[in-house]
Amino acid sequence: MDFEFTARDDEFRTEARAWLDANTGGERDRRTWERTLGAAGWIGLGWPEGGYGNRTATLTQQVAWAEEYARSGAPPRSGHIGENLLAPTLLAHGTDEQKARFLPPIAAGAELWCQGYSEPGAGSDLAGVRTRAELAPDGQTYRLTGQKIWTSLAHEADWCFVLARTDPASTRHRGLTFLLVPMDQPGRIEVRPIRQLTGTSEFNEVFFEGAHARVEHVVGAVGDGWRVAMSLLGFERGVSTLAQQIGFAAELGRVVRTAVATGAADDPVVRDRLVRLWAELRTMRWNALRTLGGSGGPGAPSVAKLLWAGWHQRLGEVAVQVRGAAATAGPTDWTPSAPYELDETQHLFLFSRADTIYGGSDQIQRTIIAERVLGLPRERKGVV
Repeated sequence: MDFEFTARDDEFRTEARAWLDANTGGERDRRTWERTLGAAGWIGLGWPEGGYGNRTATLTQQVAWAEEYARSGAPPRSGHIGENLLAPTLLAHGTDEQKARFLPPIAAGAELWCQGYSEPGAGSDLAGVRTRAELAPDGQTYRLTGQKIWTSLAHEADWCFVLARTDPASTRHRGLTFLLVPMDQPGRIEVRPIRQLTGTSEFNEVFFEGAHARVEHVVGAVGDGWRVAMSLLGFERGVSTLAQQIGFAAELGRVVRTAVATGAADDPVVRDRLVRLWAELRTMRWNALRTLGGSGGPGAPSVAKLLWAGWHQRLGEVAVQVRGAAATAGPTDWTPSAPYELDETQHLFLFSRADTIYGGSDQIQRTIIAERVLGLPRERKGVV
C-alpha cells in the first residue's frame, strides 16, 4: 500500500485539528469526554457504515485523527477498549443482534468496556485461563466464577468481555468461550483497584462470584473463544500504535530539552543514546505504516510490541540519567501522611518498567515469532 496522505486526508486532518482545538481544555470527567467525542462522530472511524452512529474514514484519515488527537493534549480515552478491541471483534464474529445492541452505545460513548483476559495464573499465557462459566439450569444464562487481574479501567466499565472455560474437562486453548458480561452485578462482581509504583490505579482485580452472562451474548461459538480472543488481539496494535508514537515523540522531546538544560547533552555518550532513541522511533513509525499497509506479515504485532516496549524503557532510563539526582527527590513539603504526585520523569521511569510485561511479555512475543513465523520447534510447557 502506498501510504501517502492525499489532499482529502489533509482536509480531514484540518477538520480534526480544528475540532480538537475547540473542544479540549478545561476540566471534565472521562465519561463526559467520551460522550462529547461520540456526539461529534469521532468514535468508530474505522468501522463500516451500518447505522451505528459513527462516521467512516479511510485508513490514512484514521491515522491523521490518531496523530492529531495525540498532539492536542486531549484527555486520555476511556472508550478505546470498546472502540478498538471489542467493536472490530463483533464486526468480525458477532451476530447482527449483537452488533445492533452494542456498537451504537460504543459509538455514542455511552457504554465503556474492559477486557477480562489475564488471571493470576494465566497472564501472558492466556491458554491457562481457569475462570469458569457454567450454563445455568434455565439454559438462558452462564454463571461465571473466577478472578481476572490487570483489568484496565474495570472500575469505570459498564461491560467486560471475558474469556472463560465452559468445558470443565478441557485444557489449554480448547473449551474456552468469549462472553459479554455486564459489570453492574452487586454481590456477584467485585472490582479491587491495584495500586502501582506510580501511585495510580488504572489496573484492577475483578472477582466473579456467580456473575451472569446471557447465552445470546456469547461471541462466536461456545468453545471457540480462543479463536475469537486471538482475533481480538490482532486488532490491538493497529492505528493506535501511531498515536502512541506521537506520545513517545513528545516524551523524547522533553528528555532532550532537559538534557540541554542540565548540561547532560554535553556528554557524548548521552548524545549517542538520545540520537539512537530518535532513530529507533522513526524506524518504529515506518514499521507501523508498513504493517498498516498490509506488508507486515503474521509476526508484525509481536515485532511492534518488542520494539516499543524496550524503547520506552530505555527512554525512561535516559530521562532519569539526564535529570540527575533531582529525579530521585520529591517535593520539599512532602509528608508521609500526604503522598506526593510523581513528576513526568518519575512517572515515565516507573511506569515503563511494566512495558515489557503487560500486553504480552517479551518472552511470549519472542516465542510467537519463533514458532509461528520462523517455524522453530514449539516450546515445551512446564520445562525449566
